[in-house]
Amino acid sequence: MDATELQAISDTLMRIVTPDMTPKKLLKAARKEHPDASKKDIARAAFFSIIANADQDHGKVKNLQAFAIAGRVSGDA
Repeated sequence: MDATELQAISDTLMRIVTPDMTPKKLLKAARKEHPDASKKDIARAAFFSIIANADQDHGKVKNLQAFAIAGRVSGDA
């Protein structure tokens, strides 16, 4: 995945994530807009979003962190 794809997925994640969204729902929603992205790519984009947006929306960032960690622990699906 190149930087452009990473940024695009990151932007999508910040737009679609809600504080009550489960990691599974987030992955499904992200894959609707980025069907070729792997779970690992989406987890990387989530980490990127966390870093880039840590001071903006704590609810979204916290949810992205949970997803990114779960994605890294469970591996690529």
